[in-house]
Amino acid sequence: MTSRRIAVVLLNLGGPDSQKAVRPFLFNLFKDPAILPLAGPVRLGLAALISARRAKSARANYAHMGGASPLLAETRAQSDSLAEALASRLGEDEVRTFIAMRYWRPFTDEAAAAVKAFAPDEVVILPLYPQFSSATTGSSLKAWAAAYDGPGRVRAVCCWFELEGLIAAHVARIRACWEAAGRPEQVRVLFSAHGLPERDIQKGDPYRWQVEQTCAAIAAKLEWPWDWRICYQSRVGPLKWIGPSTPEAIVEACEDGMNVLIDPVAFVSEHVETLVELDRDYAELADSHGCDIYLRARTVGTEPAFIEALAGVVARALDLPAGVRPDGRACESGWRGCPLQRSAA
Repeated sequence: MTSRRIAVVLLNLGGPDSQKAVRPFLFNLFKDPAILPLAGPVRLGLAALISARRAKSARANYAHMGGASPLLAETRAQSDSLAEALASRLGEDEVRTFIAMRYWRPFTDEAAAAVKAFAPDEVVILPLYPQFSSATTGSSLKAWAAAYDGPGRVRAVCCWFELEGLIAAHVARIRACWEAAGRPEQVRVLFSAHGLPERDIQKGDPYRWQVEQTCAAIAAKLEWPWDWRICYQSRVGPLKWIGPSTPEAIVEACEDGMNVLIDPVAFVSEHVETLVELDRDYAELADSHGCDIYLRARTVGTEPAFIEALAGVVARALDLPAGVRPDGRACESGWRGCPLQRSAA
């Protein structure tokens, strides 16, 4: 068998690497039409206004984490671990991993240029978002398609929301968190995912459905003796978002006399929404409502079961035709925002 040159591109959100980068990072985020679906000049003007207004509070949040986002370092660790796992699986091939961030360095076009210089025979695009949304995976895949003009047969994995290793990693992190706290009783697990405006779901975005499938799979493996709920965090702007919100779910748990264990079910790396929003802001909320115990499971990070599962995703993608495919069960036909449903329409 002839050895291949294989490029694996990890797509992620990105985060500011300094206090000076916070405002331009926010501008890049809000100028994305997948985030603000407005006409170009209006969107750019509003993005400039929002980023200016949010910069001060955002800088304070990043200062809480040492002045910058840890997301790139976390993604590099995942990239290195994945490269090792793939070397074991595809020993006769030359495999190299690349990182493409959507809103800060290394930007998508930088990663695309690096992949082109590598001159791969095969390219696998692997978003680090377990569940598909047009605002995350969809936007990142579109940016990659616009940036990459190099060689190689390209496959993209659009989602892996029920990936066995992902589920196993969440179960391991939840149990580790619970056991480290002394196995407290009367705990409600709150699976917290990033929210979306309701209009996105109404347009056919499969994100909420996929989140529900992920949570049900974790709960089934967890065999938790108490109850669990799904909730959504990080709401911004005046639009109505899917719910219940994570703050609402925390308050409800406190009023029900339950302790709280948060699992960041849609995040695979630590960043501002876990280290500040979950660990600081929501912990303070729980305390103010009389919650005796507030716990937060770590993101799956480089949990071995998770990394090995991602390596399996890449290996399976290499056997598929070029194009965009899910790893595992496809979305139900009603979710017309799914890339497979759109391509079939």
